[in-house]
Amino acid sequence: MEAEGLGWLLVPLHQLVSWGASGAMVFGGVVPYIPQYRDIRRTQNADGFSTHVCLVLLVANILRILFWFGRHFESPLLWQSIIMILTMLLMLKLCTEVRVANELNIKRRSFAAADSKDEELKVPPRRSYLGMYRCCLPLVLDFDLHHFWHWSSFTDYLQCVLAFTGVAGYITYLSIDSAVFVETLGFLAVLTEAMLGVPQLYRNHRHRSTEGMSLKMVLMWTSGDTFKTAYFLLNGAPLQFSVCGLLQVLVDLAILGQAYAFMRHPQKPAPHVTHPASAKAL
Repeated sequence: MEAEGLGWLLVPLHQLVSWGASGAMVFGGVVPYIPQYRDIRRTQNADGFSTHVCLVLLVANILRILFWFGRHFESPLLWQSIIMILTMLLMLKLCTEVRVANELNIKRRSFAAADSKDEELKVPPRRSYLGMYRCCLPLVLDFDLHHFWHWSSFTDYLQCVLAFTGVAGYITYLSIDSAVFVETLGFLAVLTEAMLGVPQLYRNHRHRSTEGMSLKMVLMWTSGDTFKTAYFLLNGAPLQFSVCGLLQVLVDLAILGQAYAFMRHPQKPAPHVTHPASAKAL
């Protein structure tokens, strides 16, 4: 009798907890980037944040959305991907603006055709057999793999993301009936997302420092990925998602280990050497 009497309370409570967990899944992934975004805006310095983190998350979430068309999973995970893509574009926009503002006499690096006059390549108009069209074709002028994802305009990043989405979407459309392709797509999506912290891990190792990296961001990564992995396991999400979550937690712990190690043994600053020949004349 008591159990039946409490039923009216437990059912809505369970529903409320379910809604809360879904909301945390949708928006929880972007929360760690709020302190990093604020730090970059406050200091006007984006050197401590690896924009390759944005690249990893953009690719992973685009592939995850395409995976949804082949194998439907829970709606909160789909909305999480959409929100994350928008957040990473905002992070890229801020980082690009800050970096370009801090670099003087920067040579414009672009993904597609350049828009500056000194880098413009003129091509004579091509004749059409019908004699109706005379135009210049868009050219890839400054695409250099060495400068990939280090462009000078947010528009170039946006063009690259749209190009990748178009190509991946077309391939998915052609192969959507293949179960092997769909499962492989899902595996690639979660494997890419699992590598989220690797660019930051590599940057910290290369510089032997975590200066400029928001420790709050990494702590939120760890707690968020732990919660996400538990959510996957409890809700019976595809196996790829659980594997992704476990790998992400391990990478997060490695970055926290770096922060602790570099804090205890900070790198000695290199002596500053002035070269008179390179001094700027006033």
